[in-house]
Amino acid sequence: MRFIIRAQLPTEVGNRMMENADSLKELEGYIKNINAENAYFFEANGDRTMVFIANMERADQMAMIAEPLFTMGAKVEFHPVMVLEDLKKINESRLVTKSIS
Repeated sequence: MRFIIRAQLPTEVGNRMMENADSLKELEGYIKNINAENAYFFEANGDRTMVFIANMERADQMAMIAEPLFTMGAKVEFHPVMVLEDLKKINESRLVTKSIS
């Protein structure tokens, strides 16, 4: 299942990370490790924020994904998401259900 993983860092932590080339390499490794489809970086509520789009097959993967972010002091959120193809499948299943009844 596809998820948006949102991590919000305290500004001071994010600033230190941006100044440290090793931290950026670690972040790059993290993105590869979670096999993120995309990664986005922006400001939210005055803090540095990262969003990753990644697939999770099992609930226990949440801990593996979140723990490195928690150690940086991030607030982490997971949001299951759908793409247009998923919405089309829902609509198709509704049509099948209606034709049966």
